[in-house]
Formats: sequence, C-alpha cells, structure tokens
Amino acid sequence: MYLYLKALHIIFIVTWFAGMFYMPRLFIYNIEAGEKPEAAKQALRDQFTIMMQRLWYGITWPSAILTLIFGPAVLFMGHWQYGLLDAGSRWLLLKLIFVVFLYVYFYTLHVLFRQQVKGVFKYTSQQMRVWNEVATILLIAIIMLVVVKQSMSLVWGMVGLACFIALLMSAIKIYKNLRSKSS
Repeated sequence: MYLYLKALHIIFIVTWFAGMFYMPRLFIYNIEAGEKPEAAKQALRDQFTIMMQRLWYGITWPSAILTLIFGPAVLFMGHWQYGLLDAGSRWLLLKLIFVVFLYVYFYTLHVLFRQQVKGVFKYTSQQMRVWNEVATILLIAIIMLVVVKQSMSLVWGMVGLACFIALLMSAIKIYKNLRSKSS
C-alpha cells in the first residue's frame, strides 16, 4: 500500500507542478495581450481567462490538494515522522520547509489568478517571467534533497541553488535584452 500511495503522491506532484509552470505563462500572455488593439486584446483576454480557469480549477488546485493528502500519508505510512529531528533525516525537515514555501508560492499564484480574472494587472510581463522561475527553483531544491539526501552538504547545496538562481536571472535578463532588440 505504501508504494501505491508514494506513486500517487509523485503523480499529483507532477500534475501540480505542470499547472504551476503553465499558469504564470498564461499570466504573461494575458498581460502582453494588453498591448494589442482593443478587439484583439478583449478576445485574447477572454480566451486566456477560460484557459486559466480550466487549468487552475481542473488540474492545479485538485493536484495541490491530492499532493497534500498523499504526502502526509506517505510520511506516516513510511514512519518518516520519527526521524524528522535526527541528524540523518534533516534533509526531510528541510524538504518540508521548502514544501511550505511551495504552498505559499501556490497561494500567490492563486491571488494573481483572481486579480487577472477581474482584469487587474499589477505586474509587468518581465516581473511575471521572474516569478515564473520560483517553482523551478523550489522543484530543484526539493528533488535534490529527496534524491541526494545525506550525501549532500547543506552549504554546497545552498551554493549550488544560489548559482542556479543567478543563472536563471541572467537568462531572463538576456531574453529581455534580445526581445527588446527585436522589437
């Protein structure tokens, strides 16, 4: 039974992340639709609203809930909760902290989703491109902790994560410059 729960947990993590990766892209497209002529802008925004609602309520929210159900089930059925404070299992405690950050990020996407559905656009497409990468950063941190566990030094792991973040931000800046030149 444990392995089935673990498999379901992983499946819903994947579908949840799919939603969290795609939703900010839709936010970006929706923001950029504001630069189009009025008729095109309205048609695009209507279509993006439908797409966002289907993605958010049909895939992302259910996956987040099922991930939250199956995660603790795996934790308790695997008896992982007993070692949370042991030196050898600190990776799990750190992973759970990153998961809390992930749910906070998920909530911020929900707030942005509700704003955009109401026609409120507080951020630029460039700011959304940066925000889009938060899920990637959290995914990498969580997977590295789960897979590498004890053999990964916390210091080296954080240095690697900081380097990855710097690389991502540089790529976003380069993309912005390239896009500005082509316009």
